[in-house]
Amino acid sequence: MVTFVLTRYRRPPAVTRPRATITDVARAAGTSKATVSAVLNDSSPVSPELRLRVMDAVEALGYRPTRGASAAAQRGGRSIGVLVKELDNPYFAGVIAGVRAHADAHGYALLVASSERDPEVERRTVTLLADGLSGGDVAGLIVTPVLDDDADLTHLFELRRRQVPFVLLGGIRGVPASLVGVDNLTAARAAGEHLVELGHTRIVHFGGPEGSTQAAERVDGIRRACGAARVPFTDDDIVATGAHLEDGYRAALAYFRDTPADRRPTAVTCFNDLVAVGVCRAIAECGLRVPDDVSVVGYDDIPLLEYLSVPLTSVRVPTHEMGRMAAELLLRHVDGGPAVATQKIYLDAELVVRRSTAPPPAPAA
Repeated sequence: MVTFVLTRYRRPPAVTRPRATITDVARAAGTSKATVSAVLNDSSPVSPELRLRVMDAVEALGYRPTRGASAAAQRGGRSIGVLVKELDNPYFAGVIAGVRAHADAHGYALLVASSERDPEVERRTVTLLADGLSGGDVAGLIVTPVLDDDADLTHLFELRRRQVPFVLLGGIRGVPASLVGVDNLTAARAAGEHLVELGHTRIVHFGGPEGSTQAAERVDGIRRACGAARVPFTDDDIVATGAHLEDGYRAALAYFRDTPADRRPTAVTCFNDLVAVGVCRAIAECGLRVPDDVSVVGYDDIPLLEYLSVPLTSVRVPTHEMGRMAAELLLRHVDGGPAVATQKIYLDAELVVRRSTAPPPAPAA
């Protein structure tokens, strides 16, 4: 099932006679439609010279926006399509908020859909949104792709072939598209180094979805941190988990119940914060305490972590900035067409230390 959430869409007013459009104004002023919209709506800084040029073009062409109409209506009601992996993950709420902030400032509505980590749903949704683009309803797409060993990426190559403007949140080898991502390896390594510096020598990682590029990068970061400190970390220290609360809870419950006390890890890292919260609950049900017996580190730094009974240490991902930059890149492609070069942006994440990590417990006598 494909879930859509439509926000801020207004049907454009009927046009009974030919008149100058925002495209005409942009062409006459020698700038983009986004800049014209910014000038008309006073929504973002524009140099005085460029503002004067736009207003001269508006006056010369007799362009008059419809009274009361939003910038989106002036553009013909165009929207930005955003496809995320999960609607119930607060991580993607931050990304969507960032996209919306930039879209609002430039007069675009937002159409949000979720693949729920199903590659086939992603394929169908991308095709549906791309068809909307050809019909004039969708200006471009921002896609968080589902990456696993069996994923068929033909639909993304088809977007490129059809010259559909799109931006990826996360890199895909071989797909020539602009993207905004995070340096997962460096951030995960910082999490591992934090635990090593606290004195932990038995670290286990509760991994993400099988085949996920992000999951692999985060494992590699932990592995490098342990390797540099000569702390053992092998494939046996990676617990297959998933990406949700229940995934973390079930995996950790089975792991800690089946692992003898003398082989139990004193610290765990997790694919994301949802997994980490599930892991913390399982640890408590096994009669252990965080961080007295086991330190826990999450990833993403979703807002609720500070409100847990034991606030969670996590890697903070700048989700709002990711969404904003993805929207900015997309509108460059929308306004500039195929001539705009692809661009790859990797943002830094930072470790936020809270009370869920501490030195390992003293060994029993």
